[in-house]
Amino acid sequence: MEEKNLICINCPLGCMLTVKMEKDRILGVSGNTCKRGEAYAQKELTNPTRIVTSTVKVSGGRDRMVSVKTKSDIPKGKVLECVRALKGIAAKAPVHIGDVIVCDVAGTGVEIVATRDVEVL
Repeated sequence: MEEKNLICINCPLGCMLTVKMEKDRILGVSGNTCKRGEAYAQKELTNPTRIVTSTVKVSGGRDRMVSVKTKSDIPKGKVLECVRALKGIAAKAPVHIGDVIVCDVAGTGVEIVATRDVEVL
């Protein structure tokens, strides 16, 4: 049996989780003070995902860049591919919060959306 230690990031408490595993099977989670901690440990050790935040260029806008994020979490192994896919992207002003900047980033089925407004020059 193997033990893994994690810090839960689902709420501000930051519980220290201890996960008992046998091969790829989770036998138990301890240290969590809420149910979300157990769900977090299960997901983090079996199918880790992340929200990606970044910026992309804006053409014709008051600002040269706009902040963006994935609309939902993507597999952790696709994060670098996602960031690389944003490198050559340029949105055209105006840009509004929630505008889709990239569809199906890195083959994940997840959209990249703007997280702020950029007005036209």
